[in-house]
Amino acid sequence: MQSHPPTTPFGRRSLTLAHVASQMVATARPPEKIVHKWKIFHAICTARPRLGVSERALSVLNALLTFHPETALTGEDDLIVFPSNHQLTRRAHGMPASTLRRHLAVLVDAGLIVRRDSPNGKRYARKDNAGEIELAFGFDLSPLVVRSEEFESLAADIEAEARALKLVRERITLCRRDIAKMIATGIEEAVPTRRGGLGPADWQVVHVAFRTIVDQIPRTATRQELEPIADELSQLADDVLNLLEAHIKSKNPSANESHSERHIQNSNPEAPIDLEPVFREGRAAGAEPQPQLTRVAESSYPLGMVLSACSDIVDYAKGGISNWRDFLATAAVVRSMLGISPSAWDEAQKVMGEVPAAIVVACILQRGTAINSAGGYLRGLTRKAEVGEFSLGPILMAQINSRRRDKQRA
Repeated sequence: MQSHPPTTPFGRRSLTLAHVASQMVATARPPEKIVHKWKIFHAICTARPRLGVSERALSVLNALLTFHPETALTGEDDLIVFPSNHQLTRRAHGMPASTLRRHLAVLVDAGLIVRRDSPNGKRYARKDNAGEIELAFGFDLSPLVVRSEEFESLAADIEAEARALKLVRERITLCRRDIAKMIATGIEEAVPTRRGGLGPADWQVVHVAFRTIVDQIPRTATRQELEPIADELSQLADDVLNLLEAHIKSKNPSANESHSERHIQNSNPEAPIDLEPVFREGRAAGAEPQPQLTRVAESSYPLGMVLSACSDIVDYAKGGISNWRDFLATAAVVRSMLGISPSAWDEAQKVMGEVPAAIVVACILQRGTAINSAGGYLRGLTRKAEVGEFSLGPILMAQINSRRRDKQRA
């Protein structure tokens, strides 16, 4: 006579729909399926946070697996193990009986094992005349076979997320090291405040912006929280490196051009080409006393630092701001929105420079209602710039400190 497989637990334990679902899963295992029990156990250990089980519960599952004599779990074999609590306690490294029962319940609730309780709640097996087990009461390991692909998929997702988190942490560490040392280099090498780079006071502003970004890093952060911070630090590192490289180029101008001129002169020594570049350079100097590249370099700050101080301007960009060209285009849109007249805008660009004027507009936008007349405020700063009393450093420093205070209050 075929025996009835037990469905409900013994004693006061209640039956839930989740337990019924686990039993349905256990009965649906394909006969031809074969899995390696220790590989599945390793995948379950990796996927533990998604499965809602503790390390102690997994140590109990490890002990249960040792009572199955075969390494392979198949869809044809009887996968019920029936150790006593005393035997389980010994293989679970002396775990107390009350703790053992609690973790067995956790494994059942998680759908990793199924209870097959006997009429009296004891775990045992009945054998036929040939000594083969025909009926066993204990814990059914069938869900491990049926759900093996699920466990492996969860484990792969967690491992991929862990790798991505490790990479973004490494990226942040490298950027922090690079930025800190590049700022120190800028200060130690006494990069002049004007004509070609940032001075000590301006490097202090860059350092404050750097610390503002770093202070955003939580103690325990997810990859989603760290990726925007890593992007900010990468942008700042690129901008600071560009400033140092621009200063180096300003100390050694036209190195490649001089090499090309010598090469052409050697190939055609009688052609009077040496005078032509000098003549053009003289005309350019007469038309514009300060080259445009130098003018921009005099007032440029790292784009990442500017966006960190004046983040509201990003909301008005069509496709984000990834370079100075995007920033300038967005500033032109914001200028019109703030009601700054074209004449005030043109004058500011002419006196301050295109990039500094755009940064000032971003700062005006960031301050919002604190400035009653954006056009009048810009004209006032333009007047100061004409007499050499204007500097972007204090304005950006004020914005950075304001953001830091807002975050501390939050």
